[in-house]
Amino acid sequence: MKRSFDFHGAARLAVAAVLAAALAVGQEPSPQPPPQTPAPSPSPAPSPGPSPGTPGGIPSTPSPVPSPTERTRQPEFPTQRQQEQFPEMQRPVFLSGRVMMEDGTPPPDPVVIERVCNGVPRPEAYTDSKGRFSFQLGQNTSMLADASVSSAADPLDMGRQQQGGAFGRPGRGVSERELMGCELRASLPGFRSDIVSLAGRRVMDNPEVGVIVLRRLGNVEGTTISMTSLQAPKDAKKAYEKGQEAVRRKKWGDALKEFEKAVKVHPNYAAAWFELGMLHERQKNVEQARQAYAESLRSDGKYVKPYLQLAGIFMQERKWQEAADSTSRVLRLNPLDFPAAYFYNSVAHFNLRNLDEAEKSAREALKLDPQHRIPKLEHLLGVILANKADYAGAAEHMKNYIERAPDAADIDTVRKQLVEIEKLLAGRAAAPPQQ
Repeated sequence: MKRSFDFHGAARLAVAAVLAAALAVGQEPSPQPPPQTPAPSPSPAPSPGPSPGTPGGIPSTPSPVPSPTERTRQPEFPTQRQQEQFPEMQRPVFLSGRVMMEDGTPPPDPVVIERVCNGVPRPEAYTDSKGRFSFQLGQNTSMLADASVSSAADPLDMGRQQQGGAFGRPGRGVSERELMGCELRASLPGFRSDIVSLAGRRVMDNPEVGVIVLRRLGNVEGTTISMTSLQAPKDAKKAYEKGQEAVRRKKWGDALKEFEKAVKVHPNYAAAWFELGMLHERQKNVEQARQAYAESLRSDGKYVKPYLQLAGIFMQERKWQEAADSTSRVLRLNPLDFPAAYFYNSVAHFNLRNLDEAEKSAREALKLDPQHRIPKLEHLLGVILANKADYAGAAEHMKNYIERAPDAADIDTVRKQLVEIEKLLAGRAAAPPQQ
């Protein structure tokens, strides 16, 4: 008897989980820069197993007592393990500098400053209205890092875990060895940043790293900063900055008043309209959010952020064609920096039964997500391939998802889907070749 499996039915359950993951992207108002104020990050989960030097760690052994007849031993160089018991002295490392656009002007909106260690980016600070930044490495509680950012390859995190300390503990320093393989950059989609190497930087070095220049990529039209911010009069900019400060302090009502004041003074203030939309969306005022995003796009049609937020609203409403259209617009404006847009686009096309388009977008998203910040992409592509009867490909990507997100809420469902796929593969292998 020929075995079959309703992958589309199972896929609807899968895509429901996909949607839950997708809609979590960008639903909070964007974190705003505390001017020139570094702060600590949340503590990571403690690493399993006892820490060195604690009960239950390395069992102690009595030191051997030399006998009278024993020849005196020559001193030995410490082994690597012995050296690790005496870590380098760690001191606070402060960095400051300035970000400029290619034309010598400061960015019109705040830009994230990232530390990249072993290929893993970590947000550290924002620029202020003049493009300046100043912070202590690793002390970044005011920055809301992506929840999927792993500390596995971050030497600053690993150093804290090995010592039983918490990431970002006030006053906790950084050793010179931890900065090997690290660099500093400004992060702004659609622009390429100068890179500042942190390797070899000593604790007592001048904290000033100089100017980091952002250069626009030639094949990217859209951006996450709006040029209309440059045209805003002084009163509008002041209200906008007060709104950002209120958001940072989670005073949503004050933020709403300030952003409304900013757009009243400068009706084409795209960034202020966007922030209004985020606040309305946070308060579940979907129609007001939609109108604010529309005003933001009317002010600046190449401003990418409102398109992404509208796509999230369309996904919630199961308006798949509108979601596909909105994300396609993002990808035409900037095909290089938004794996989440490809992810949304793939989910929308899957539900429209455009499987080829869904597969294409999912594969593009995977290319742009080498750090696997969106592990759900693997499951999504697995479901798409299963619907296209590519069971070998489906099994591969579902295994990847299980490996990369072993604690996901839907992991048992995915394991069951994988079992069914492997049965289909086995049946296909055992079937006699068709004449």
